[in-house]
Amino acid sequence: MYQDLIDKKKKISVIGLGYVGLPLALLFAKRFSVIGFDINEQRIELMKQGIDPSRELEPEAFHGADITFTANPADLQGAHFHVVAVPTPIDEHKNPDLRPVLSASRTVGKALKKGDYVVFESTVYPGCTEEDCLPILEELSKLQLGADFKIGYSPERINPGDKEHTVEKILKVVSGSDTDALEEIAKIYGTVIEAGVYKAASIKVAEAAKVIENTQRDLNISLMNELSIIFDRMGIDTKEVLEAAGTKWNFLKFSPGLVGGHCIGVDPYYLVHKSKEIGYDPQVILSGRRINDGMPAFIAKRLVQMLIQLGKNPRQAKVLVMGITFKENVADIRNSKVADLVRELMDFSIHVHITDPHASPNEVAHEYKLTLMDSISDNYDAVIVAVNHNEYKALTLDYFKSLMNGAPILLDLKGLYEKPNEPNGLIYWRL
Repeated sequence: MYQDLIDKKKKISVIGLGYVGLPLALLFAKRFSVIGFDINEQRIELMKQGIDPSRELEPEAFHGADITFTANPADLQGAHFHVVAVPTPIDEHKNPDLRPVLSASRTVGKALKKGDYVVFESTVYPGCTEEDCLPILEELSKLQLGADFKIGYSPERINPGDKEHTVEKILKVVSGSDTDALEEIAKIYGTVIEAGVYKAASIKVAEAAKVIENTQRDLNISLMNELSIIFDRMGIDTKEVLEAAGTKWNFLKFSPGLVGGHCIGVDPYYLVHKSKEIGYDPQVILSGRRINDGMPAFIAKRLVQMLIQLGKNPRQAKVLVMGITFKENVADIRNSKVADLVRELMDFSIHVHITDPHASPNEVAHEYKLTLMDSISDNYDAVIVAVNHNEYKALTLDYFKSLMNGAPILLDLKGLYEKPNEPNGLIYWRL
């Protein structure tokens, strides 16, 4: 397979061209011939023009790439090495939503030929590739794993907004359904991944490794969030505590905050689902999730307390929320906990204005039924800086005061600004 791909006698297909799939497809297209497939025809048309719909890649990333973009599933029959990179979200009950990955499996299964490879990159629970996706491939292709085709799993490690740790610079975990599959998959990825590859012992090991990467981060952040709740009641500044503790060489440096997005706030639920399926009710993982999911309500309640202490009626208050994307310097609003914070504030009848230099107003309206302000107003009772976009870093406390009326309140959720040493008419609070 590897030699035929290098010689361009065979092609690679990448199914799902979002934050994960498109960078990977373009990277493969530097050395191989690639078919990029996505069900969204509007996105495909933009990519044909050298435009990344996710606004992560510059037009130069498309230059010289041997890639054909298509929304026609029949075109996948021209490929022999298929990579599935579709999203794996959770539903409203926080259960894994496998519809995208199972649909992609059906699409690939219909195009599968003898000798083909299928590698999954979507984050799933251990066992999903072999227990849920493989049967679909075999049923629709009428082929058998091992005798007719091979599969693998290589978890994505894309970090949206990170221009330093790009896909080729991050060590790639690979796995295969047998030794030959592992070696071929490792060779193919190793051709374009500068950081090299790590050969996992099995597909389940690779799946488990991916899902615990973000579960570990989730738990560490939940500890920081719980500490921030405790220290807030004690009148202690959490950031100052963490800076002091961080002087010890083995203290892990995590910060409190809103945990959203399509990874850290989602992946733990995949492991929880599988754990419960096999009869074990996880305690620590769910405890961390409860704390992180409860932070929007904690912040909203804390602001209401401040408003009341200042003699202000929350029902008559106007608050500006700056930033609604799930993290800094990206356009991605999926699973944004800032949206949850806005809803919590609205539940107190607070009038909320939202602004964000990166988010699409149409996407925010469609996803959350919320409106982004075209321009910032004034006479706010409080301002919440919820996301540490670069555009916000140079702002001053005097600037925030100029946006607000008497007894202004600034909630700096990311700890972007220096806490004023002396009272200057501004009430400053951070997690």
